[in-house]
Amino acid sequence: MALVGGAVVVAAALAVFFLRPEGGGEVFLQAASAEGKDPFTPSTAQDKGTKEATAAPVSPAPGGTRTIEGSSPGLYGGSENESSCDVERQITYLTGDQAKSRAFASAAGIQPGEIPGYLRGLTPVQLRSDTRVTNHGYKDGSATPYQAVLQAGTAVLADNRGVPRVRCACGNPLGPPVAIKGSTKTRGQSWSTYKSNRTVAVAPARTVIVVIIIYDPRTGQWFERPVGTDGSKDRPIPPPKGGVTSGPALPASEEPSSVEPSKPHSSAPESPPTAPPSPPKSPPNEPGPAYGPQNRNAGSGGAP
Repeated sequence: MALVGGAVVVAAALAVFFLRPEGGGEVFLQAASAEGKDPFTPSTAQDKGTKEATAAPVSPAPGGTRTIEGSSPGLYGGSENESSCDVERQITYLTGDQAKSRAFASAAGIQPGEIPGYLRGLTPVQLRSDTRVTNHGYKDGSATPYQAVLQAGTAVLADNRGVPRVRCACGNPLGPPVAIKGSTKTRGQSWSTYKSNRTVAVAPARTVIVVIIIYDPRTGQWFERPVGTDGSKDRPIPPPKGGVTSGPALPASEEPSSVEPSKPHSSAPESPPTAPPSPPKSPPNEPGPAYGPQNRNAGSGGAP
């Protein structure tokens, strides 16, 4: 497990670049506990009262949304041994309605019968940044995609690349953000700390991750959560190198270009560092599996 932790910590020096505006349209602002637009299900979020405390610092991204790799330590927050989402209840809601099952599965890229295993393979965490995503509402029997910014503190289920895939407050499937053509307008419920130039987009980790390294803003402690577990197997760890602790709430940014999910590939884990937290250094090149081969030379950076 120590080796696995090292592999994830190494991801602190991960791809961060700017998703440039390509156009406009509507982006819906969704507060952490709000049901939001066209929910699939009732909320399964476990509200621990940490909505405002989870925000992590992020540098402004002039002219674009800052993109951060999903394995970055401190990208997600939470409380040790506590789940931010009731996965089993989410399964019950979705599998109890065939039309919703089909619509959810279509948006998630799976078969309806795979929903229980798919959800159990995700990890409940909380966003620590205002995050741009493609949300999918449920309307007229179909999943309807729209661009959204989810507030820091939002409970989500993340996959084994660290990408948020389900919003627990509404059961909606999530995908990477896409560009918007023309001028951009925001709709929905805003919050006092929202700023358009500090929103982040999560890029899939370069390799499949086995644990997510989480920061608890209430206690100042770090722990690792095995992917696909509900908090019952959490393990405290020393502060990782480059891990982000606290800071001003994230603002949001201009429009990102398309972000495509990557296919899993593997690499050997490295030993965990023992140095105290420090800002990550940028590697020269970013393979960018989430952005397709055309973007393999993107810039790099660290967690928000």
